[in-house]
Amino acid sequence: MGGEIFGTMSDSSENQKATPYAISWNELATPDTKGAIRFYTELFGWKTEKFPMPGKDYTMFKLGDRTFGGVMEPMQPGSPPCWLNYVSVPDLGGTLEKAKKLGAKVCLDVTKIGEAGEIAILQDPQGAMIGLHSC
Repeated sequence: MGGEIFGTMSDSSENQKATPYAISWNELATPDTKGAIRFYTELFGWKTEKFPMPGKDYTMFKLGDRTFGGVMEPMQPGSPPCWLNYVSVPDLGGTLEKAKKLGAKVCLDVTKIGEAGEIAILQDPQGAMIGLHSC
């Protein structure tokens, strides 16, 4: 699945291929996942699909046949609800090193996420968070 975005965890169609350096996934972390799922499915008509993650309850958001994001509880209890964008990168480790040289702080080092590849999360020098996903 290396060249596919998170959204292809259950769909391998050609239109789901990741574009390097583009935002490819949107993730909502919230302690009220059920409420968030209800809100976004009713507001936008999004569909959902469970995705098996060890130790985590993860639900993907879909629009038509396109999977584009997901929702889960925050990794750190007590964290405020927030959306996090992920950018697909062909060299995750190299991109992290470059980000550090440019003043970023690594918040989550390279982490395997099952069949969907690897991710990392960083904080830019201005304080904003962004995720990286191997493509």
